[in-house]
Amino acid sequence: MERRTAEHTRRHRRHVRKWRGALGVLLAGGVLLTGCSAGMSSGDKAATDSRGGGRPGPGPAASAGAESDGAKKQDGLRESAPPDYLSTFALDVDTASYGYARRTLADNGLPDPSTVRPEEFVNSFRQGYRRPDGNGFTVNVDGARAGDKDEDWSLVRVGLATRAALTRDERPPAGLTFVVDISGSMAEAGRLDLVKESLDILTDELRDDDSVSLVTFSDEAETLLPMTRLRDHRGRIRDRVDSMEPTDSTNVEAGIRRGYDEAIDGLVEGANNRVVLLSDALANTGETDAEAILERIGSARRDHGITLFGVGVGSEYGDAFMEQLTNKGDGHTTYIADKDQARKVFVDQLPAHLELTARDAKAQVAFDPKTVKQFKLIGYEDRKVADEDFRNDRVDGGEIGPGHTVTALYAVRLRAGASGHVATATVRWLDPKTREPHERQGTVGTGAIDGPLWSGDSKRLQVTAVAAYFAEELRGEELPGAPGLGMLSSHARKLAAETEDDSVQKLAIVIGQADRLKNGPGDGGSDETPEGELG
Repeated sequence: MERRTAEHTRRHRRHVRKWRGALGVLLAGGVLLTGCSAGMSSGDKAATDSRGGGRPGPGPAASAGAESDGAKKQDGLRESAPPDYLSTFALDVDTASYGYARRTLADNGLPDPSTVRPEEFVNSFRQGYRRPDGNGFTVNVDGARAGDKDEDWSLVRVGLATRAALTRDERPPAGLTFVVDISGSMAEAGRLDLVKESLDILTDELRDDDSVSLVTFSDEAETLLPMTRLRDHRGRIRDRVDSMEPTDSTNVEAGIRRGYDEAIDGLVEGANNRVVLLSDALANTGETDAEAILERIGSARRDHGITLFGVGVGSEYGDAFMEQLTNKGDGHTTYIADKDQARKVFVDQLPAHLELTARDAKAQVAFDPKTVKQFKLIGYEDRKVADEDFRNDRVDGGEIGPGHTVTALYAVRLRAGASGHVATATVRWLDPKTREPHERQGTVGTGAIDGPLWSGDSKRLQVTAVAAYFAEELRGEELPGAPGLGMLSSHARKLAAETEDDSVQKLAIVIGQADRLKNGPGDGGSDETPEGELG
C-alpha cells in the first residue's frame, strides 16, 4: 500500500488546513449535524466481478467530479470542476499513532502533529459491530447530529468488521521470524528491555506446534536462532532472547533482509508465516528508504505471502519510517510503551495479524448530492486511493485479518431540508487464497443520522467521536461540532463508566493531559462555501 513520505504528508496537511478558512464561518454559526445509531440503516449486498477494472464504485448518477479538471483556487479547492461526491481509501488497522501519542503525553509532551493519524486513534477502540459468519465483511453505517437541531452537519460512521478471530487452539500454526533492533538507541529504558519482556510473554502464549526464529541487527544482522519448533525448546528461545544486548548503529535494511532470508529458509508449510520487526525505527546506517528496503525482498512477499508486522518502542520513535515499512510490506504497525500494552499486542492483537481474511481491501463511500452538500473524511490522508482505482485490483489496498474492525468517520453537511438517501458504502477485497474479488455494501439515510450524538444510545459511536475529535485537536485541525479538550475529557470519563471499558478510561486520562499542555491560536474564516469533498 503506497503511502506518502513524511514531507509529502506535511505538505498535504498544510493544504488541508487551507479549507478550514471556509469552514470557519460555518462553525461560527455552530455547525455539525449529528444523527443517532439507534436509527441505523445498513445492509449488505454481495457482488463479485472481474479483476482489473477501473470503474468507480456504485453511487448516485453523475455524482463523481472530474479529479483533474478545472482550475485550482488559492485555497486548493476545485473552482470549475463539478463537486466530487466519492471518497475512496485503503483499509487500515494500524494503531501505532495513538500508542505513541499516549507515550508522548505521559512524558508531558505534545505529539508532533505529523505523527497523529486520526484513523489510528479511532481504530484503537472496540466498536461492537456485527460480524459475518464466514470470510469477508459486514458493512455498518450509522451517525449522529453533533450540535443543536438547527445545525446541518452530521457525523457518519462507516464500520467494517471481519469474522471473529479463531481461538488459540483453532488457528493454524504460526511461523514467526522476530527481527530485533539491538542498536545503541535501544539501550534506553523501555526499549530493548520491553522487547525482551514482550518476547517472553509471547513464548508462553505460543503453541507447541508454532515455530520462531530470531534475528538481531545493529550495524549488521545476525541470526541468533534459526526457525525452531517450540515444543521442548522454550528454554532455549528464552536464553537467546536474554542474550541480546544493545550495541552500535541502526541498519534496519540489514535486519529486514536477514529476517526475510530466515523466514524463507525456515518456511513452515501450512502455517501463517510472518516477519515481526521490533524497533525504535531510528535507521541511520545502510538503506534508509522504506520502499527501497522492501523492494529488495519483494519476491519473498509476492511468492510466499510473508507480511511484515511492526512493533514500535521508545520515546523517540521513527513513526513515519515504521509506518512506511509495514505499509509497503503488506502488514500493520502498533506501538508499545509498557508491559500492559505488550501483553495486549502479543496476546490479543498478534493472533489477529497472523491470518488474513482479505487482501488489498478498499472502501468507497458514495454520497448523494441531492442530500449532501459537503463531506470530509477524518484521517486516512495516507490511505487515499483514486476513485477510478476502486475496482482496479492491481492497486494496493489493506490486508485485514479475522477479529479486525475498520472505522471511517465522516463530517457530513446536509442540504437544507434534505430527506432520504445519504450515502452508500462499499468494501471490496480479494480472497487471500484465490485472489477472487468480492464486495459488500451498506447504506444510510437522513433518518438514521438525525439523533443527538452525546445523548444518543450508541456509546461506541460516542467513543469514536471522542477519539476523532481528540486526534484533530492534536493536529491543530478543527472539525464541525468539536467540543474542545476539556469537554472531550468529560465525555470520555462518562463513557468509561457507562461502557466499563478500561481503554476508554485511559483515553479520558490522556485527553486531560493534553488539555493541560495544549494551547493554540484560533483561525480566521472565509465567506466562501465550497461543495463536495473537503480535502
